[in-house]
Amino acid sequence: MSSEPAPHTVMLKAAHASASEVVDALEASLIEVRRDLHSHPELSWKEERTTERLAAQLQAAGLQPELMPETTGLYVDIGTGEFAAGFRGDIDALPVAELTELPFASTHPGVAHACGHDIHTTIALGVALSLQRLHQDRIEGGEPDGLGAKVRVIFQPAEETMPGGALEMVQQGVLKPLPRIFALHCDPRIEVGMIGTRIGAITSAADVVRINVTGRGGHTSRPHLTEDMVSALAHIASAVPAVLSRRVDVRSAVSLVWGQIEAGSAHNAIPSSGTLVGTMRILDADAWRDAGKLLDEIVEQVAAPWGVDVELEHIRGVPPVINSERETTLLEHAGREVLGSEGLELAPQSMGGEDFAWMTQELPGAMFRLGTKTPGGADFDLHRGDYVPDERCIGYGTKIMVTTALSAINELRRG
Repeated sequence: MSSEPAPHTVMLKAAHASASEVVDALEASLIEVRRDLHSHPELSWKEERTTERLAAQLQAAGLQPELMPETTGLYVDIGTGEFAAGFRGDIDALPVAELTELPFASTHPGVAHACGHDIHTTIALGVALSLQRLHQDRIEGGEPDGLGAKVRVIFQPAEETMPGGALEMVQQGVLKPLPRIFALHCDPRIEVGMIGTRIGAITSAADVVRINVTGRGGHTSRPHLTEDMVSALAHIASAVPAVLSRRVDVRSAVSLVWGQIEAGSAHNAIPSSGTLVGTMRILDADAWRDAGKLLDEIVEQVAAPWGVDVELEHIRGVPPVINSERETTLLEHAGREVLGSEGLELAPQSMGGEDFAWMTQELPGAMFRLGTKTPGGADFDLHRGDYVPDERCIGYGTKIMVTTALSAINELRRG
């Protein structure tokens, strides 16, 4: 464990403090935690310091975090009795150079929290600390069972990899005792003080597609004596996405986009090999499961007239995140309680991938979009080195998650 002192946590003494009061008392220290995490970003499966810092914070609050065996990440249970819900925050950073020039900018060259995971992590910590304070507060007020149920907060590593650290946590059994699961994701297009929700698919399935093509190379003056690799690659690059879009139900919103094409090194030589690499994204979970066989067939048929040999590597990434109606409704009720009715908007379906999907494959669950844009401020996008979220989102996100937890506990106790 790290020997660094845990940031100061404000403790409320008044009996039966509200969730909002507890979060307000914690907010300044949570911002300190966020800035510390932001300045020390760690890549997927390498989040050792982050894991240690979180464990130290939780232990200082009287909790007993469980470290994941053989990997980074941890989880912690708050309360007693039956489980009411789980909450997930992802803890890894991106291999992106930070461009913000903030006083707490990344101290690790080429690594940055450019997707807001430092915000996600901090809010998850805030949920755990707030619920622990409320649990102790109720016990001190004469309620021996405190919250009256248990909540599990999960600090998940490696969201930025495929198939993602969420799958590892599922396989390790972290979700087994839970009836439902919740998460959030920063959204720089939504203003701070607002959230976006949606029932159904809120993110897309995302796979990696690599096509390796080989054949006889030769001189550009005699293409008839070769398999014209560059022309073959160009045809495959344009035809495969077009054919795929006509072979899959259009309501599935399949998208195959190439990000890399490589072949050749001279203007007058036809190369003997080439590669296409891209991502395939699909909003429908059933279509995603069927797409592999179909893609293999299409690639073979499109490449056949060129006489080249083709090898398809279809690397399964993540399914879409499917927000269940009941859990989304619970989040929306919490959002209205914290932000007012004007604080909610319909989130568009994103073609981005998110490994929280592995958790919603196992349990009913929901993710909401947390507004991080400063009103009138600069426009940002995720995975950019200049991304600067408005830190007021930490308090809002924590309050919504804590309120959701308390509602889930009340539902459980009512039966």
